[in-house]
Amino acid sequence: MAYVADLHIHSRFSRACSQKLNVPNLASWGKLKGINVLGTSDFLHPVWFAELKNALKEDGSGFFRPKDDQPLAGFETKFVLSCEIASIYTHKGRGRRIHNVVMLPDFAAAERFQKELLGRHANLGSDGRPIVGISSKDLLSLVLQISDKALFIPAHAWTPWFGIFGSESGYDSLEECFEDLTEYIYGIETGLSSDPAMNWRIKELDNRSIISNSDAHSLPNIGREATVFDENLEQGYNGLFEAIKNQKIAGTIEFYPEEGKYHYTGHRNCNVKYSPEDTKEKGAICPKCGRGLTVGVMERVEALASRENSEFRIQNSEGINKSKAFPNRAGYRMLVPLLQIIAESFHTAPTTQKVLNEYEKLTNSLGNEIKILTKVDIREIAKISGGKVAEGVEKVRKGDLVIDPGYDGVYGVVRIWDEREDSRSAQEEAPQLELFD
Repeated sequence: MAYVADLHIHSRFSRACSQKLNVPNLASWGKLKGINVLGTSDFLHPVWFAELKNALKEDGSGFFRPKDDQPLAGFETKFVLSCEIASIYTHKGRGRRIHNVVMLPDFAAAERFQKELLGRHANLGSDGRPIVGISSKDLLSLVLQISDKALFIPAHAWTPWFGIFGSESGYDSLEECFEDLTEYIYGIETGLSSDPAMNWRIKELDNRSIISNSDAHSLPNIGREATVFDENLEQGYNGLFEAIKNQKIAGTIEFYPEEGKYHYTGHRNCNVKYSPEDTKEKGAICPKCGRGLTVGVMERVEALASRENSEFRIQNSEGINKSKAFPNRAGYRMLVPLLQIIAESFHTAPTTQKVLNEYEKLTNSLGNEIKILTKVDIREIAKISGGKVAEGVEKVRKGDLVIDPGYDGVYGVVRIWDEREDSRSAQEEAPQLELFD
């Protein structure tokens, strides 16, 4: 039976992250979201690591379950040991700032990894996402010495400043970075600003898994991107490892890449935003200040791609995007978070108590968020939360959205309703239910 995993998140010990990110809250929100397996995040941080050892117990498969945690309606969220590491170094005459995600099968391996990094004078207590002066290749070599079951995944691969393919400090290929160890890179992470189809355009990635994770810095953002594994959950860490190594993932759940804050090229200080077509016509120099624009993910993909997007003949079937030309590639589903749908329906922010109350009512009544967004009958959603919320879910399923791409650190905007549309009055919402009969 397939399960959903979000393998890259953060704890409260990472900078700019919520103080509510602890094990009990992560387990609770994992169940609300419909995430079967969560990365622990930040296991290199000594205080967080001690908390993890105290709060989690091995289930015999390489996954961990919270002690004394009670499944919600038969649904349980387990954990896998994961962390993100920032490598800052000089290689081939250029400064590199590359983030990588590491997963290990047990506490003993994690502890050995900690000791090895401390022996290299790494400051693991300063941030849950530690910065090390070790190259990505040398870090991979070290991880492989710790465990032959280690997973080493380049994080948010296309982010300009911190991705393996990033325009500002990355590489033009995996081999340029990892050299003779490239074969041990079994997959890469799409990041919020790219989707699987964008990664399919890179021939070097043909024999690697394309996975997605939320990189959540707060509880509500868990699961905004995730990976679906067509494995039995009881197969545990070994099943996860083999699936990523052998490209046996079932699919991914995706944030709209345009909503990522580096999708297009631009300069936020001057409010300049270019599509790849714009850059070809106007160049990569800011017309207002004369400085170089931050080259976005879409343009970077264009620069490194060996295929055109049209070659894939992507078709959407029941909300899942698949390639007719490359049928063995795992499909992916584009979603908008349920909190965002509710908030837009109510004309308020996703963090308001009104939205959180409605979210709780829906998930208590109809099941977890992923189930509501993908499977629950629209009429059932309307019965609980009214026609406007139900209409929003329906529009997300159809991809009927208004999208304004992000650029140079500015998040893009994905709206369900065009702002120019007149908002429906409460009196108009009742007849809307007829649409779902």
